[in-house]
Amino acid sequence: MAVEPNAKKMKTEDSKISPEHCAEISSFAGFEFCRLLKNDMRSKTAFIHSRFKEKDAVILMEKTAFETTTVQELLSGETELVETLKNDIYSTYKTFPDKTLNGMKTTLIYPATSQHLVKYSEQDFYVVHESGEDYNKVTLSYMKKKALSNQWVYNILNKVTEADRIVFEDPDPDSGFILLPDMKWDRKDTSALYLQAVVHRRDLLSLRDLHQGHLPLLKNIAKKGISSIGEKFGIPASKIRAYFHYLPSYYHLHIHFAHIKLDSPGFEADRAHLLTDVIENIEMKSLYYKEKTLVYKVREDDPLYTAFLEHGCIKK
Repeated sequence: MAVEPNAKKMKTEDSKISPEHCAEISSFAGFEFCRLLKNDMRSKTAFIHSRFKEKDAVILMEKTAFETTTVQELLSGETELVETLKNDIYSTYKTFPDKTLNGMKTTLIYPATSQHLVKYSEQDFYVVHESGEDYNKVTLSYMKKKALSNQWVYNILNKVTEADRIVFEDPDPDSGFILLPDMKWDRKDTSALYLQAVVHRRDLLSLRDLHQGHLPLLKNIAKKGISSIGEKFGIPASKIRAYFHYLPSYYHLHIHFAHIKLDSPGFEADRAHLLTDVIENIEMKSLYYKEKTLVYKVREDDPLYTAFLEHGCIKK
C-alpha cells in the first residue's frame, strides 16, 4: 500500500481525544430525556435520544440474556412475583428481582451527531438495486463524505482507545488487521460471540473496492481470524460465520465474525456477504464487486435515499 504523504501528521492528530470523551459516567444523573427513537421488540432494545451538558446523546438499553448463576439467584426468596393471570395450572406474573440481577446492557454515544439520531430512529426502508455505474455516480461520493468521521476507527488502529480489548493483531500494513469484540457482545456468552476484523490499510471503504489484488488480505483475515477465535474462545471454524455488510455501518473495510447461534439483525440476505463467497467470487472474476449489481435497503431519511431517488434507482 502506498504511504500517504501526511500519514505521520495524521497519526499524531488521530491520537488526540477530547477530555470530554474520556470523562467517566457512573449514572444518568444530569441526562435529559428527549424522545424514544425506537423500541425494538425483537432485540428487546430501546433507542433513546437524550441531552447531557447541552449536547445530544443516544442511549441504547438492551435487556441481556440470562446466565445460569443469575437464574439460580432469581429462584430465591428475594424475587417478588405479582400475579397478572391464573388459569388452571397456568399463571403469569410481573417479576421484580433484586437490582443486582436486573441489569441491562447500555451503550452511550456522546456527543451524538444528527446522523446518529437518524440511524437509530424508527423509519421506512426502500430496496435499492445498485449497479456498478450507480455506485460510481451516487454512492462513492456519499461513502467518502461519511468516511471523514472515521476518527474512532483510527483511534483503535493507533491503539489510542480499546487497546485492552484487542483479541488478535497482525500489524502488516497491507494484509494486517485488528480483531476485537463488537460493542454488542458482552464477552461472556460465547454463543453470542461477535467480533470485527478492522484492516490496517485506509484506502478500502467497502466491499466495492475489493479485487484480485486484495485476496492475500482477505485470505489472511479468514485464516488468522478463525484461528485466533479458536485459540481464545475454544470455538471451531464450523461454528463461526465471517461476513461483510453492504452497505456497511461505517466506511473503513471490516469483517464481522459471529457465532452461528447468534441471531444477528445484520445477517439478512440484503445486507450480509460471506467472506468465503467474496473470496471465491473475486477468484472467478477480479472486478466482480466493482461491476455486480448489489441489492440492499436504505432508510428514508438517509441522504443516500434522496440521491438514489433523484438518480432513479428507487421507484416509489
